[in-house]
Amino acid sequence: MSIHKEIKRITTHTLQEMKDRGEKIAMLTSYDFSMATIVDDAGIDVILVGDSASNVMAGHETTLPITLDQMIYHAASVVRAVKRALVVVDLPFGSYQGNSKEALNSAIRIMKESGAHAVKLEGGAEVRESIERIVTAGIPVMGHLGLTPQSIYKFGTYTVRAKEEAEAEKLKSDCIALQEAGCFSIVLEKIPAKLAAEVSKTLQVPTIGIGAGSACDGQVLVINDMIGLTKGFRPRFLRQYLDLYTEINGAVQSYIRDVKAVDFPNEKEQY
Repeated sequence: MSIHKEIKRITTHTLQEMKDRGEKIAMLTSYDFSMATIVDDAGIDVILVGDSASNVMAGHETTLPITLDQMIYHAASVVRAVKRALVVVDLPFGSYQGNSKEALNSAIRIMKESGAHAVKLEGGAEVRESIERIVTAGIPVMGHLGLTPQSIYKFGTYTVRAKEEAEAEKLKSDCIALQEAGCFSIVLEKIPAKLAAEVSKTLQVPTIGIGAGSACDGQVLVINDMIGLTKGFRPRFLRQYLDLYTEINGAVQSYIRDVKAVDFPNEKEQY
C-alpha cells in the first residue's frame, strides 16, 4: 500500500461547497510551468491563466493583443505543473464576442489543447448566449463583471465601475443573468465593496473579488504584482507580499560582479 497521500483535486463543485460553508477561495494567476508549480504546491485553490499575460509576460499595454494560440500555450504550460488547483483560462479578446459559435469553438480548443478545467470570459447579458452554448458542451464557465479590461477602449479608463445607480443595477442584473446562464463563479473587478457584498449575498454561485472588498467569496491577484515582479504598479487593491524586482535585480548585479572579477566559477564550480 502506498503511503503517498492522495492529492484531492479542486473542482467547480469544491468551490460551491466552500461558498456554502463560508470558506474563502484563494485564486492567483500563473502563466508558466515554474511559477504554477510553486503556486499549486503552496495550496492555492484556483489558478487563473489570465489574459493579463498580455501585459506581464508580453509587455503589451492592454490585454487585447494576446491571441487564442498564445493563451493555449500559457495554459498548457500551467496545466503540466498543476496537481491540485482548478485551472481556469481566459478566452482572449475577439475569440468569443458577438458570436456564440466562435465562442464555443474557442472554449473547446482551450480545453482540448491545454487540458485546463474551465474558461473565463468578460461581460454580462450580451455574452449570455455564448456562455449557455459553452456550458451546454460540458465546459465550466467563470464570468467576469465590473471593470472588464478587454473593454478598456469603451470605458477609456481603468477606474472603479458601477459607482452610479444605473451601472450598479445593470451589474446586479448581469450577475443574475450569468448565474442563470450556468456560470459556476463570477469575478467582480474594481466595484464598490458594498455592492460586491450585496451581490455575493444574493448569488448562489461564488464571487471572486479583485478590488471589490472582503465580502466576496474569494479573492484573486496577478501573481507578478503580488510578489513584486512588476515594478511601480501599486493600485490600492494590491497587497504586495514580496519585492522580487529588487531581490532579483540585486542577484543579477552580484552575478555580474563575480563574473567580471573572475570569482565565478570557482574551482568547486568546474569539472
